[in-house]
Amino acid sequence: MNIRQLQYFLAIAESGTITAAAKKLGISQPPLSAQMKLLEEELGVTLLERGARRVRITDAGRILYRRAAAIVELTDLAYKELADFRTGTYGILRLGTVSSCSIGLLKSKIAAFRDQFPQVRFEICEGNTLDLADQVRSGAIDLAVVRAPFRSEEFSCVFLEEEPMLAVGVETYFSGFTSDSIDLADLDGLPLICYRRWEPLIRATFEEEGILPNVYCLNDDARTSLMWASAGLGVAVVPRSICSVFSQNGIVYKELREKGLYTRVAAIRKKDGYCSPFMQAFLQIFAQRD
Repeated sequence: MNIRQLQYFLAIAESGTITAAAKKLGISQPPLSAQMKLLEEELGVTLLERGARRVRITDAGRILYRRAAAIVELTDLAYKELADFRTGTYGILRLGTVSSCSIGLLKSKIAAFRDQFPQVRFEICEGNTLDLADQVRSGAIDLAVVRAPFRSEEFSCVFLEEEPMLAVGVETYFSGFTSDSIDLADLDGLPLICYRRWEPLIRATFEEEGILPNVYCLNDDARTSLMWASAGLGVAVVPRSICSVFSQNGIVYKELREKGLYTRVAAIRKKDGYCSPFMQAFLQIFAQRD
């Protein structure tokens, strides 16, 4: 029993005659009759009672009709979904993101992607850059939006422009500073709240300025740094892009002038790995300036 035989059987059952079914299917009557005979012999039941003018479905035929209709419908749906997948109009995008590349950074890009591919769904995996890079490498996720530095030579990468780090805290930490940007030296002695992965970079940059940083809190999420800063517990050092989704009265944002602290966001995928049409489209949209 195969899909074609089930399609033939459904056509006969719905048309009422083999002649009408053959015309609907675009084939001649003899091969259609032969296929029905083979199907009945395989199943060991009579499916159709042939009359002079019409065929009648037997009780066994009615049982098969219900199953065949469902099977053919599912088969047609599978073909359609796979065709849509090939053209990039249907599927699931398994996307990894780090906390500092939140919806604030991606909202316009995801909205643009959704407008083009409304049938593509997202599965989001959140983690740090190193963990997400491992998942891209293993194929557990399709793409990841991560933050440099990382071993970019291991992946196919699309980079956004560099962005500065900001010092974020309550007003009392920045009294007397009228400019929107400051130097690291201006943070000398203040309690710093840092994302753990950036601590070596922050310490090294401070030490280049001859300053011993006062790291008060280390954590694993840039959003945690901002929450601690908003509570007045210290000054968070975070990328500018994450601040776009964090606005609170009494919080001050100062751009750090040191180029050594600049960072970049990148979308990465497995080098030489399969890249579906909608993955390619997402990367193209990601690369566009807002």
